[in-house]
Amino acid sequence: MNHFATRLALLGLLAMAVPFQGRAAESYDNCAGFIDSLPAAINTEGVWCLRKDVSTAIAAGAAITVATNNVTLDCNDFKLGGLSAGTATAARGVQAEGRQNIRVRNCNIRGFHTGIDLDGGGHLVEDNNLNANTYMGLRVSGDGSIVRRNAILDTGGSTLPGFQGTAIGVGTVENVDIVDNTVDGVLAASDATGAKTGTGIRTESNLAGSLIGNRVRGVQAAGTGSHAGIRNIGSGRVAIVDNLLSGSAEANGVGITCASSQGTAVRNVANGYPAGIQGCTDSGGNVHML
Repeated sequence: MNHFATRLALLGLLAMAVPFQGRAAESYDNCAGFIDSLPAAINTEGVWCLRKDVSTAIAAGAAITVATNNVTLDCNDFKLGGLSAGTATAARGVQAEGRQNIRVRNCNIRGFHTGIDLDGGGHLVEDNNLNANTYMGLRVSGDGSIVRRNAILDTGGSTLPGFQGTAIGVGTVENVDIVDNTVDGVLAASDATGAKTGTGIRTESNLAGSLIGNRVRGVQAAGTGSHAGIRNIGSGRVAIVDNLLSGSAEANGVGITCASSQGTAVRNVANGYPAGIQGCTDSGGNVHML
């Protein structure tokens, strides 16, 4: 065996002998504080972390309230759970109202009315897993915000009065960029008429943002309800590019909607929607299949 091969063999043995250090442990050095029980409030700027799974049965308010600006919440892939509150919960997993520059990352958030709910501006929501939230996986409001690389799974089922019959994977307000997310499974509980309306990604007043490279599937509707892969309300020059949308082929379905022809759609695939693109300018390369 030559010297190079011998060196590789020794390095392999050393790697087997040294315990693997996960990313969570490495990131603790940056933490200003830890959240070990719920509900909790963050009142100091800096990086706040989870170092174990935490859960709560609260049915209102928020499990974690961010009460100041310039905060990073890093869950280190631990769970933030609210399933025990049931389907009538009004609780948020992580909430910030009127705040600036909030980052939420690496969180596994389950069982809340809305998994993440941030208002203000300049927010970043990335690399989270939002599962079994009853109304909306995540909501971000405020110019200059980014939602990227999140998995939003099995959203819907709220029995809270006023929210029955509707489920939304991702919701944003104002100019927010939504990039490289996966929305899989959006199914509302029936309202009093038996209707269900599902939306994969819903934007409101997005006048200049972008929706790029997202994957939406399993959005369902029933009765007089409708289903949409991407629904832009009050939109302007929003750019919708390279999204893959797979619907349920039910009636009242559309792959992509815009409120204005200033919105442009390029190279999107809408499969399983009766209508492919509505209201937007079709700028080429789009594919629609029922």
